[in-house]
Amino acid sequence: MNIESIGLAPSTLVFIVLGITLAAFMWGRFRYDLVALAALLGSVMLGLVPADQAFMGFGHPAVITVAAVLVLSRGFERSGVVDIIANQVLKVGERLLLQLLVLVGTVVVLSGVMNNVGALALLLPVAMRLAREHNTSPSLLLMPLAFGSLLGGLTTLIGTPPNIIISAYRGSVTGETFGMFSYTPVGALVAIVGLLFIVLIGWRLTPKRSGQASTDEMFDTANYLVELKVSGDSKACGLTLHQLYDELEETIPILAVVRDDNRRAGYSFYGVLQEGDILLLEAGPDELKSLEDKVGLSAIADPKEPSDSSSVDAEKEEDASNKESPQPVDTEGLQLIEAVVRNDSIMVNRSVRQLRLNQQFGLHLVAVARDGGRLKQRLRDIRFQTGDVLLLQGSENEIADSLSTLGCLPLANRELHLGQPRKLAMSIGIFALAILAMLFDLLPAAVAMSTAALVSLLIGVLPLREGYQAIDGPVIVLLAAMLPVGEALETSGGADIIADALLRFGVEWPIIVSLVGLFALSMLLSNVVNNAAAALLMAPIAASLASGFEVSLDPFLMVVAVSASCAFLTPIGHQSNTLVLGPGGYRFGDYWKLGLPLSLVVMIVAIPAILWAWPL
Repeated sequence: MNIESIGLAPSTLVFIVLGITLAAFMWGRFRYDLVALAALLGSVMLGLVPADQAFMGFGHPAVITVAAVLVLSRGFERSGVVDIIANQVLKVGERLLLQLLVLVGTVVVLSGVMNNVGALALLLPVAMRLAREHNTSPSLLLMPLAFGSLLGGLTTLIGTPPNIIISAYRGSVTGETFGMFSYTPVGALVAIVGLLFIVLIGWRLTPKRSGQASTDEMFDTANYLVELKVSGDSKACGLTLHQLYDELEETIPILAVVRDDNRRAGYSFYGVLQEGDILLLEAGPDELKSLEDKVGLSAIADPKEPSDSSSVDAEKEEDASNKESPQPVDTEGLQLIEAVVRNDSIMVNRSVRQLRLNQQFGLHLVAVARDGGRLKQRLRDIRFQTGDVLLLQGSENEIADSLSTLGCLPLANRELHLGQPRKLAMSIGIFALAILAMLFDLLPAAVAMSTAALVSLLIGVLPLREGYQAIDGPVIVLLAAMLPVGEALETSGGADIIADALLRFGVEWPIIVSLVGLFALSMLLSNVVNNAAAALLMAPIAASLASGFEVSLDPFLMVVAVSASCAFLTPIGHQSNTLVLGPGGYRFGDYWKLGLPLSLVVMIVAIPAILWAWPL
């Protein structure tokens, strides 16, 4: 297939491919890396991208730099650098404004030197703990925290992928890339003003979801934990828990088995059930009826095991007569943990059975919360979505590895692993040397960051397995696939067509009006597609605009760099926004209430700052 046989201009074909791609991004039915790969292969088949250059993006400096930064970010976490900071944040006290200032300020600083999603992931459990300890709604803390991570990425070259992409694009056009701190004068000013706006005004625009940020409050755990006794004539007697699950034909997590006053966690109980055993499990009315009908298990009124059968009857009569609500069951030692489903999780759109959570990962699903409330449907029927908060039970020694493999972020109280002082110092030293090599133009950013990542792996700051896990595969594929498509937008003349339209619109206005239009267009695009994809698509348009006005390229590229990272309007524009969706109990329409004013503040501050730092 070639362009001539189709009879359409290359620019028209590029617009068709990009239109379909953007529609697929917004639809969200398929993961963005698959959409980007389909766009790349479609462009090759249409002759827009030469076949021998289709996969050159995987070796592009921007892609390599992003991968290396992800590895270094995980190394910081592993060595204990960020844990020390998190430990200090927890001492902030109960004043909400001070909590916001310290939390958002910390994530702004961290996001400048590491991946912003990684920075948010490290401080998200800290924010949840602060909310719980001070009886604060987590919705007041989490959206400001997510937006702070985006603001912090503006401050340095490695803070966010759009900065790396714009730097690489400048290098391809002018032969010189932006340096490590080229973004700092504008980015730092925008981040500081944005931080002050969020702390002083913005948090008041976030919804205040009722209730304390606790496991019992979100999942109403105590009201759904029940005890069932195994009688001698019940079908459950003599079955293993695995056989019991087969009989039930559904997933009803058994948290513990009590025998002779000794309680064993369900995931570690491999024997057969005996008469008199007590099963502690989480179930609703439908599940309880299924347990009684299929295997002959019935609920005990009082969660405490009675001494004999007569006392059971007495307690049941007392409960029936008084109509008192059951006492909460003691869940201590059951190793329950909350976790949020990440964007790149293998759980998305899959069920418990498809994942084989129990058999393959040793995890029992106890409950699922979505949009701040516990889902009432059967656990086996739930298909997980990004941002879902899960209540899980598993082995304390293995649950961290299982969550990492599944792509879930734990929300439980974070235990601080301060690492070894030697590795901590070496981690900081390696990163500092890489920065110096970039500052003095000794090494390009991709080489400097890759070398730092390699040395970190070689000296054991980060195990090799975790190094590979740290690399966000979907983001890498997205960047590598969209780079040739972005170049096709330029080589086909599509970027010039868009730029000419903007030039005709702004020819009678000052150039700053065109910069505002470019900023708004790029910002809106970043709220519906990945910010890296937005930067890739807008960079050629910015270059064509600068050429049309016959002015410097730099302020136009800086406008794209800043605006592409301002995905404050929707939960799907950036992974940071999606990560707080479930834990904060937010809805889709909550984001623009703070996001729109913050976007306007950023635009008002950024454009004059760009023109001051990078004159036309």
